[in-house]
Amino acid sequence: MCGELRETVALSSRILAAAGHGDLIWGHASARDPEGRGVWLKAANWGLDEVTPERVHLVNDNGVVLSGDEARHSEYPIHTEIMAARPDVGGVVHTHPPNAVALAATGQALHPVSHAANYFVPPAVPRFTETADLILTRELGSSLALQLGDARAAFLVNHGIVAVGRDVREATVAAVLLERACAQQLLTRSAGGWPSWSPEEESLAKREHIYHDTAVAGVWDYLVRQLPDLGEK
Repeated sequence: MCGELRETVALSSRILAAAGHGDLIWGHASARDPEGRGVWLKAANWGLDEVTPERVHLVNDNGVVLSGDEARHSEYPIHTEIMAARPDVGGVVHTHPPNAVALAATGQALHPVSHAANYFVPPAVPRFTETADLILTRELGSSLALQLGDARAAFLVNHGIVAVGRDVREATVAAVLLERACAQQLLTRSAGGWPSWSPEEESLAKREHIYHDTAVAGVWDYLVRQLPDLGEK
């Protein structure tokens, strides 16, 4: 099971890189440890595109690396505290995708101008504004988890995003969709005119029709198929 989780976190990381979430060596994805020991987290000092199963390690709630030799990301409390607050969450992604960062910084709410945003709204995507600095403490991680509530994603304003799911596959799809939704809204706004978007009732119907469990699983499979051969790293 742990080997499978490490492989899935590695795949998640490379998918995120391919989807435009790469930020040099920053950004990370995690999966909940099935034995309750913590999270299987991407190691620090590697780009998302460089992550192999060997570069995923087990980190407990206090930041101690229980399995693996790589350096730990300092923002591990994002993952451990969200999973502590959300028993339904089995995967967490934190990245700095450019369109999501830009949209959040404008103060605009995310609107369903096309399909992607319907995965998240309504209600509004939460905005974490307590700090734009790194989430370095369990207290800040807990505050972020509180702001996230039961949503699928949140904006860390002037910082990045967090996306969650029942497993890391779902969290990855959510992160990919959020960045696409933000890009679509920025493009719409830049075109001028009178932007329109789906009303709440239609958005909820589209969410059910487009983003049912089978479709989300199919999106993950598609994203895996698009990955180039990792080769020897």
